[in-house]
Amino acid sequence: MFKQFTLTALLAVTALTAGCASVDMASDTQDAQAKTFQVSPDKAHIYVYRNESMGAGVKMPVALNGKPVGATVAKSYLMLSVPAGEQTLVSSAENDSELKLSAQAGKNYFVWQEVKMGFIKARNSLQVVDDQTGRAGVAESKLIQAQ
Repeated sequence: MFKQFTLTALLAVTALTAGCASVDMASDTQDAQAKTFQVSPDKAHIYVYRNESMGAGVKMPVALNGKPVGATVAKSYLMLSVPAGEQTLVSSAENDSELKLSAQAGKNYFVWQEVKMGFIKARNSLQVVDDQTGRAGVAESKLIQAQ
């Protein structure tokens, strides 16, 4: 009984972390530029990052205000340049996670895409984090070429 449970748990974890998910990555130059965290005075930047390995084989599409902007994989991030005002992010996995934020021009916003174990595949949760936490998470990740 214990062996069967252990085998089932191992297979579930393997299914969550295995796979051949890939996305178009930005160039090293674009990644380095995004990590300067400089934002123009008339825009805001939203960094959506996924700095953990859980669910590595699962792509998680991200939409901004109803439009697809890319999909994250483990150790990756999107940098979205947006006008000031209300913004709605939705990230899809086994579940959809929605986050609304009011962006101010000239500011950076950091959104951690937490990955959790789901029933069939990984689940996710979008959470705004502070500047220091966000910069550290982005530094551990690589820029995705946004759509």
